[in-house]
Amino acid sequence: MNSFQENAKVQKNRWWILVSVAMFTFMSTLDASIVNIALPTISKDMNVPMNQSEWIVSIYLMVVCSCLLLFGKIGDSLGKIKVYRIGTIIFTIGSLLCGFNQSLSFLLFARIVQGIGSSMTMATNSGIITEVFPFKERGRALGSIGAFVSLGSIAGPGIGGLILSQFSWPYIFWINVPIGILTILIGEKFLPKDLTKSGKKVDLLGFSLFAIFIMTFFGSIFIGQEIGFNATLSILLFGFALLSFIIFILVEKRVSMPLITFSIFKNNVFTMSLLTAVLIFSSNFFVNVVIPFYLQNARGLPASKAGLLMMVFPLLMVVGSPVSGFLTDKIGTKLLTFSGLILLSITSLMYMFLNQGTPLWYYILATGIMGLGNALFQSPNNTTVMSSVSKENLGVAGSMNSFARNLGMVLGIALATTILYNAMSVFYGQRVTTYISERPDIFIAGMRITFFGSFILCLTALALTIFRALKAKKNNT
Repeated sequence: MNSFQENAKVQKNRWWILVSVAMFTFMSTLDASIVNIALPTISKDMNVPMNQSEWIVSIYLMVVCSCLLLFGKIGDSLGKIKVYRIGTIIFTIGSLLCGFNQSLSFLLFARIVQGIGSSMTMATNSGIITEVFPFKERGRALGSIGAFVSLGSIAGPGIGGLILSQFSWPYIFWINVPIGILTILIGEKFLPKDLTKSGKKVDLLGFSLFAIFIMTFFGSIFIGQEIGFNATLSILLFGFALLSFIIFILVEKRVSMPLITFSIFKNNVFTMSLLTAVLIFSSNFFVNVVIPFYLQNARGLPASKAGLLMMVFPLLMVVGSPVSGFLTDKIGTKLLTFSGLILLSITSLMYMFLNQGTPLWYYILATGIMGLGNALFQSPNNTTVMSSVSKENLGVAGSMNSFARNLGMVLGIALATTILYNAMSVFYGQRVTTYISERPDIFIAGMRITFFGSFILCLTALALTIFRALKAKKNNT
């Protein structure tokens, strides 16, 4: 089959390719958040403290962040679709292993396997879609990917609550296995052979240093929450993270094929869009961390009802994202991005006024606005990122885009828990690292401060977007 026939076949099957990539994107992102609502159950079942069970969420995101840029480069070198195919298989095997209730250490090992597979698919999905779809449909296609990323990142507690109401906790992982196999089969039928491969050498030293930086930096935060940020171990880990990051920068400036092509950040549109994505995904994960505790502990709702209430966000995303993608292709990105960020800022303000007696319709309204805001923001922002670079940089841009989202998620967990526990400690008058069952007022007070932090993140993202638009307007005049 010649290249013309191959390209015609790809165009004919492009929507099936999107279905395959979007389904797996949803699953791999979902697994960053679905565990949150099951942590109390897993902690009790495995007889481990809550602060140790938090690593089930954190280790997955840390591995994804560590490996994304590596697999983006390997995708550029050996072929994005090849890396994506292998990643789907590894992720599905990891999901199967996660459900075997052996021990916390075995579950953490299985989550690492999941994280490696997930990073392989996340690093290549945007690049595959950008290559497959023509420019006039790219906004809609990338909007769909962005929608499934957002859905997965925030729908986890809702879907997890529904699963836990009927089944035991291993099924929150095992649900991925049949869906993963179906997605692999769809991919086998419709995914083409790789059309572009650079064959360039991959920077393994840079990857090693970057992985050390990510693991020690976030390790210092999560361990610091448990034993104190002034403890020797926390300080050593942070110092090691700083040292590895400095060496990483020095190495990257000297190697011929660096892990991160720093020249890409001279593109202001690309850089500011990535920063905005980091801020918004961090803000989203403030909700993901805090709201399950608010609904289940402070409000006393069962996991199943809390799960249903948290489904408001993904339902609005399902409705709003295709519309946003369509509008992106029709009217451009600026107005939609701006409108989405305004709505997300309003949501953070509304969440600051939640308490034990707040009517549930108020929570539903705030969450609905959040879903709509994310739907309006994600599609145009993804399109802006991927359309602002040249074709040879699509792989690195796609992996950087996925890295920005996952960095936002793990930063969101780190910031939200740090702000929440510190605020609760101030109000309680002594150190707090968990929910105090007899004092919901302490949690509510801490929650309000935490959502103020979320509001600041949204405002910063909004300011960056306005600055980007003004700079673009100035350059065009």
